[in-house]
Amino acid sequence: MKQDAFEAKYADDWTRLAEWTDALSRPRKARVDIETIAGEFPALYRRVCHHLALARARRYSGDLQSHLNRLALAGHQHLYRTRLPVFSAILRFFARDFPRAVRRHWRYMAVAAGLLFGPLLTLIVAIHMQPALVYSVLDARSVASMEAMYDPANQVLGRERESDTDLAMFGYYIFNNVGIGFRTFAGGLLFGIGSIFFLSFNGAVIGAVAGHLTQVGYGETFWQFVAAHSSFELIAIAIFGAAGLMLGMGALSPGRRKRWHAIQGQARAALPLVYGGTAFLVVAAFVEAFWSSSTWPPVTTKYAVGLLLWLLVLIYLLAFGRNDEA
Repeated sequence: MKQDAFEAKYADDWTRLAEWTDALSRPRKARVDIETIAGEFPALYRRVCHHLALARARRYSGDLQSHLNRLALAGHQHLYRTRLPVFSAILRFFARDFPRAVRRHWRYMAVAAGLLFGPLLTLIVAIHMQPALVYSVLDARSVASMEAMYDPANQVLGRERESDTDLAMFGYYIFNNVGIGFRTFAGGLLFGIGSIFFLSFNGAVIGAVAGHLTQVGYGETFWQFVAAHSSFELIAIAIFGAAGLMLGMGALSPGRRKRWHAIQGQARAALPLVYGGTAFLVVAAFVEAFWSSSTWPPVTTKYAVGLLLWLLVLIYLLAFGRNDEA
């Protein structure tokens, strides 16, 4: 991109950051209300820092680089000097910044979703046609364990020991889910290979379990168990995978930057995905422990709740934060 086009495309961001840093430098009584910019200022500052990095990498004019450097320094000074309301910042992150980040990195999201859901759906269909294929993914012991967990005779679903408390399982699910998420993310450091592996592997295992349990007659038990929390859990794994693929792209295509600097830049850009994905996994663990495992709700109710949560999650990621989206 030529410098003139670059300036025309991002000049509004630079002007807005300059206006806000100027307003924050005025006497307290004349300052703008911090609440009005608490959500936008950090994201705007990060964008301008990214523009500065691009200007340096593309060797744009010294005047432009100096201007962006001054803006970035001023933004840094005010961002880390001013106490932004924590609750407000968290609320705005989930109401706007996180879904925006998911949409902004939609290409990575699409690839990650394909790597996860492709093997998942393929194994469900393949095992329905050829049941013995489950043993190419899971060993006999794992298959027996899955059958024991989803036996319709169980008083509590999805657990090997019915004596486990909901609270204990909540902690276990958090530990397990977050572990999967961060392995998928960190695997991107290996030029994206690790993220590709964990996405495909988890998709294959989930598909094998779902296909086998459905084929042996435990389908109703299994599907009512996963219906509610699957939206948060599966989409979160895809989000972590997208973040990992971003790291991989930094390693594979650093441009004029040093490879480690490129990875660091991609990691910073992926942080909103990591934060939001972690929150999704915590929600999934809560639903899984306190709702999914229960047997008292009618099956139709659990399916209805699951469908509703899938719709709400998709609406949230696709629609929230679109007002004045940059």
